[in-house]
Amino acid sequence: ALESQTLTFVPQTSPKPGSYLFDISRMSGTGSAGATTLILQTVLLPLAMASGDSQVRLRGGTVVPMSPPAPYLEYVYVPVLFELGLRVRLIHRVWGFYPTGGGELLAEVKGRVQLKGCELVERGPLQRVEGIAFAAHLPSHVPQRMTNRATGLLKGLGIDVHVEPRHVPSPGIGAGLFLYAHYAHTWAGFLSLGRRGLPSERVAEIACRAFFDFHRTGACAERHLADQLVLPLTVALGPSHVTVACVTSHLLTNVWLVNQFGIRDVWVEGVEGETGVLHVEG
Repeated sequence: ALESQTLTFVPQTSPKPGSYLFDISRMSGTGSAGATTLILQTVLLPLAMASGDSQVRLRGGTVVPMSPPAPYLEYVYVPVLFELGLRVRLIHRVWGFYPTGGGELLAEVKGRVQLKGCELVERGPLQRVEGIAFAAHLPSHVPQRMTNRATGLLKGLGIDVHVEPRHVPSPGIGAGLFLYAHYAHTWAGFLSLGRRGLPSERVAEIACRAFFDFHRTGACAERHLADQLVLPLTVALGPSHVTVACVTSHLLTNVWLVNQFGIRDVWVEGVEGETGVLHVEG
């Protein structure tokens, strides 16, 4: 109820494998760009621990503000969880932008999985940086200008850099740049969304600046990945230690929340706004 101070959660059954559809537009009764990725992250771990394989189809927003974009899950979140034992295949069929939505994301989830803890304290050398300069229902020069600017800013790294201009299928108008960096032992992703009045070059600069800011920290998990790893590492077997680029209030909140369930002791070494280490006991 509104303003309740406590929550009692008592699962009645084990997660069941199967085929699932989450259509945010149908749930809301109107067109919606609600984040499909947040729903997928909610059901992904239970389905991975179910007794069989599952398929999840999600419709709504796939690249929207204040939530992980579908390319982030595909090129960062899922590869990191693969190292923990997760097996999932993502297909980003249709891009859904705010406010229209209408995107579609498909996930094929392998069941009977037991995640294992990890030591992500040294990320190793940067191996490559790739990117998607995407646009829907906009002139071809929009993604090309983002590509040109990002490539120019990243070329001094001395490693492979490939940014692809791409026109993507979508019922709505949208544009942006998603960069993903592959280090020897981890991945990191950075999104900048276009908006009316913001030059394509500036969109590219915002994403590149986010990458360079992270790169200088030497940490394994950028600020968004850090809080998204709390739950998977809590249910994994064995201890985990992850260096994080920035201790955020979101990370601290997630750590506090999982500790309320009494599964494992989870804590953060470091102060808010600075680099730190996420610890999960063995």
